[in-house]
Amino acid sequence: MLGTKKFSEAGSGGLERTVNEVIEDQATEGRPPGHRAMCQVTAAATPMNKIRVNFMLYEDADLYDDGTKWTAGGRYLYGMGREANTDNKSAYLFVECTSPRLKGSDKQPAPIESVLKFDKSIKGAYPANTPATREAYLTVLHSVTLAVVKKLGCENNAGLPEKPVFTEKKWRGEQ
Repeated sequence: MLGTKKFSEAGSGGLERTVNEVIEDQATEGRPPGHRAMCQVTAAATPMNKIRVNFMLYEDADLYDDGTKWTAGGRYLYGMGREANTDNKSAYLFVECTSPRLKGSDKQPAPIESVLKFDKSIKGAYPANTPATREAYLTVLHSVTLAVVKKLGCENNAGLPEKPVFTEKKWRGEQ
């Protein structure tokens, strides 16, 4: 996806730090801003380009399936978690987690959003917006998100299956 076969590690803290930040955020009043990326892969080439995955808490207004037909803009909706959507630049996965590690989640599940962002490749363009590109993004995002919800101890893995689901869904209001 980055147009190179060599990668360098871009230190980001990893799974334990991300899980602890989600726990701290859930215990805080209001919605704090996002944090450093949980994972980040950087091409060992010039200019350096990245794929990164971030986690944060979300509000319902952050969801894409709001009646807007995003498909016209190249974004597609998939049947995974509360909502999963992607195009050729980014992917989003929204889940709800009930866990003894998350304060009050037994009454109101914790809304967790994971985002995969892709910088332009060294070739200067994003990959084509094809099912294969979108599925590659969702595969990476699903894998990282599943690791987080398992580490948090979310009931039923926050509704995520063990393998990603690539069934496209219609946007709200589409026939």
